[in-house]
Amino acid sequence: MIRYSPKIDLVFRKLFGSEENKVILLSLVNSILNFRSPIKDLTIKNPYNLATYVGGKTSILDIKAVDENGTWYDIELQIGEQGFYGKRALYYLSKMYVDQLENAEQFSLLNKTIGIHLIDFKYFYDERYARHFVYKDNETNEYDENLSYQQLYFIELSKFNKDWSESRTLLERWVTFLNRAHRLEKGEIPQEIAGDSEMVMAAKKLDEMSFTREELEIYESERKKRMDAQEELRTALEKGKDEGRKEGREEGLDQALKKMISSGITEIDAKRILGL
Repeated sequence: MIRYSPKIDLVFRKLFGSEENKVILLSLVNSILNFRSPIKDLTIKNPYNLATYVGGKTSILDIKAVDENGTWYDIELQIGEQGFYGKRALYYLSKMYVDQLENAEQFSLLNKTIGIHLIDFKYFYDERYARHFVYKDNETNEYDENLSYQQLYFIELSKFNKDWSESRTLLERWVTFLNRAHRLEKGEIPQEIAGDSEMVMAAKKLDEMSFTREELEIYESERKKRMDAQEELRTALEKGKDEGRKEGREEGLDQALKKMISSGITEIDAKRILGL
């Protein structure tokens, strides 16, 4: 089996955030942006370094990069559910935009900033797994290029359950890779991605990835946290379902809703479970 899961922060950072693998990151970013004219190059501003990683916030991954047009990207993987993740995404997007003023002499020199968030929990209400947010006029839905300098993309990995054979677009194949690559046999390349050089490279790099003793300890710690979080969520969901079944009265449903939220389930998911 391929040993490591690309949804573990350390693995994702080492795979996509290393300078020698930047063509892999470029392919992933282009699949998400889906521009008519794909970006041609990325400069990783914070390439993977063990010392930096250990000293940072290992629970949240971010890779900062700049393309050939000067557009800034903040690519993050978040596996733990956060009720205020949207506010957090806006904060770091705005910070990345404002921080350019240290180098820019005037507002006209500020470059576009794009936040890309790969999240392994359900944050939005419906079943769409990919979203793109931009400023638009509330009445006319008019889009103004001058107000497009801050944009957000969200990819909800847990909502995408397609197998390799069902994945049609480049984005679908990358999401499938993130979700399923760790299940592949060592050296196995699915036929559906065999013609994509960047994805084949990613599979081989993942297959060949080796860790120092310290990195392995971090990986095992992060994997355990992920497994524990999944079990806690599963238990909370089951408890919520039981509460919803037992409490048929409005007061009972309200109480069940509060208990589910306090246990870490988002209000949106709790209401969906209870049928509210």
